[in-house]
Amino acid sequence: MIQSMTGYGKAIVPFKDKKIHIEVKSLNSKNLDITTRIAPLYREKEMEMRAIIAKELLRGKVDLVVWIERETENVAAPINEAMVASYYQQLRNISSSTGIPEPADWFPTLLRLPDIMSHTEVETLDEEEWNAARQGIEMAVADLVSFRKQEGAALQKKFTEKIDNIAQLMKQIEPYEKERVEKIKSRIIEGLQQIPDVDYDRNRLEQELIYYIEKLDISEEKQRLANHLAYFRETMNEEAGQGKKLGFIAQEMGREINTTGSKSNHAEMQNLVVKMKDELEQIKEQVLNAL
Repeated sequence: MIQSMTGYGKAIVPFKDKKIHIEVKSLNSKNLDITTRIAPLYREKEMEMRAIIAKELLRGKVDLVVWIERETENVAAPINEAMVASYYQQLRNISSSTGIPEPADWFPTLLRLPDIMSHTEVETLDEEEWNAARQGIEMAVADLVSFRKQEGAALQKKFTEKIDNIAQLMKQIEPYEKERVEKIKSRIIEGLQQIPDVDYDRNRLEQELIYYIEKLDISEEKQRLANHLAYFRETMNEEAGQGKKLGFIAQEMGREINTTGSKSNHAEMQNLVVKMKDELEQIKEQVLNAL
C-alpha cells in the first residue's frame, strides 16, 4: 500500500528525574536526507539513531529532534563552598597586606566572583538511559509511519479516482473513431470533387485512405494505456516504497495520451485527450508525495 513521504511523530519517555522528548518529521525528497538536533548527552548515539530512522523510513527529508526536560529545573544551582572559602581567605590576606578595609558584608562581593555558583556534576549516558531514549525514538518513528500510512491511503484513493477517470475518458473516445474515418474520407472526396476535370483512380484512393487511416489508428496506444493503468493499480497495492516506480508509470501513460492526441485529428477526441492530460497531471503532482 502507498505511504506518503510527509509525516510527523513524537514520543515522551519518562526517565528518573527527567523526560526525554523526541520529534520526527519528514517531507518530500528523492533520497533519505536526515538532519538532527540532539541533546549533548545523546550525541554519541547519533549514528544508531540514524540507523533506526533509515531502517523504517527509506526515503524523505527527515528532521530528528531530541531534548531533555528536567523535572528539577527549579532547583537552585549549588554554591561551591570550597571556592567561597578560598576567595574569602585570599581577600582577607590582601586586606591585611595592603591596608584596604574588609567589607562589612562579605556575601555580595563573594557571590559575584567567577565559578562561585556552578553545576559541577558531569553527566554520562548509561545503558539504561540509552535504552529508554532508543525506545522513544522507535515510538516516534512508528508514530510517523502511522501518519504516513494515513496520508498514503488518501493518496491511493485520489490516484484510483484519477485512473478511473482516464479509463472512462478513453472509452468515450471509441465512438468518435469510426466517425472520424468517415469524416476524413468524405473530406478528401469532397476536396477532389471541387477540382474541375480531375479523373482519379478510385482503387488508388482507397489504398491511400487505408494507409492514411492506419497512420491515425490509436488501437495500440489505447491498449498500452490500458496496460499502464492496470500496472499503476497493481503497483499501488505492493509494499511501500514504490513512489518512484509510480512516477515512471505515469510518464509512460503520458506518452500514450500525447500520441493519442497527435493522432486524433478530431475536435471531440482532442477535447477528451485534454481532459485525460489534466487528470494525469494531477497524478504526477501527487505522486511526488508517495514514498
